[in-house]
Amino acid sequence: MKKLTYLFGCAATLAAIASFTTPALTVRAETQSLAECKSAYLCDFDTGTVVYRQNETERLPIASMCKIMTLLLSFEAVDDGALSYDEQIVISDRAAGMGGSQVFLDANLAYSAEQLMKSVAVCSANDSCVALAERIAGSEEAFVEKMNARARELGAENTLFANCTGLPREPQYSCAQDVSVMLRALLTHGKYYEFSKVWLEDFAHPDGRTTSMTNTNKLIRFYKGCDGGKTGYTAQAGFCLASTAKRGDTRLVSVVIGAESSDKRFSSAKKMFDYAFNAYESRIVLTGGAPLDGRIGIRGSTTKEIGIVPERNVTVFAEKGKTDGVTVEYRLPEQTVAPVCKGQEMGEAIVYRDGVEVGRTRLLAAEAAEKYSWWDALREGAANWN
Repeated sequence: MKKLTYLFGCAATLAAIASFTTPALTVRAETQSLAECKSAYLCDFDTGTVVYRQNETERLPIASMCKIMTLLLSFEAVDDGALSYDEQIVISDRAAGMGGSQVFLDANLAYSAEQLMKSVAVCSANDSCVALAERIAGSEEAFVEKMNARARELGAENTLFANCTGLPREPQYSCAQDVSVMLRALLTHGKYYEFSKVWLEDFAHPDGRTTSMTNTNKLIRFYKGCDGGKTGYTAQAGFCLASTAKRGDTRLVSVVIGAESSDKRFSSAKKMFDYAFNAYESRIVLTGGAPLDGRIGIRGSTTKEIGIVPERNVTVFAEKGKTDGVTVEYRLPEQTVAPVCKGQEMGEAIVYRDGVEVGRTRLLAAEAAEKYSWWDALREGAANWN
């Protein structure tokens, strides 16, 4: 394999790094009082780079923020073909009888999966959560097993779910760092933003009545760039908020657990966002679909070389104005044998910041290279003979 290193304002060559480490920035002294709560976490969405942390692995109740996982599994069920947005889900007596935040579903009536998912994202509907859980896994208990299994897959080691709603039940807990991991996974689903950005909307029932839904996340309306997140509150958990905001190419994820008031959870998130947007930025190092400078030689084809493109964008999150310490390692063969299809995987590129991996992407063939035909081989053989 050929290993090339593209240097971004740095003169040294970077050796390959075998293990991935979650990147982190030095927490400045002025950030120490950003969050008024028991636990907080702020990171870059694309790379997971940590900007601020406060008791981030402490196991605490998170109330309705556990619905982030309920929504994640619902979207993944759609991706897997196990559920469709327009599927009609008949509501059980148990789901209809859930207390707390709800849209007052009617037992034995049918609602679309999209309606139910939107009501969870917008107004934290407990009845819709249970209805989705029962449809996807057969029962809420079986769905909770899926929630815990998915948490383990995501590396959320300080998380344990006991239900799909976040209503008080022991034992269940999570931590600010794990909540950020779950929210980052949810944010990869584009359809989610159609729901999370709704501020006020009527929920239509099959019998003609409506329930008004108001987004529990006030930052959606009152903070520039905020387009998603999940609130939570119980007497035990206090006031909680996981949220995301995007400005330009920079998307941030913040988590607040155990604030003393609703105002303090929102003000803490805003302070963290303000600090990060002012001090840091995301820069695109590799652009998906944009040809790289190098080309790969082809044997066994009239096409002698092909171009290479990254599969997706890879960004670096760093202090504004800082351009050193970023490197890209390209892992590619010097040549390959035809046939090659356009879009075929040819290798990978790994992006590092200060020696720590912050992202990687597959490198794809930008064009096709057909294998020699019998006539092509004969003609080239004759040319070589002459």
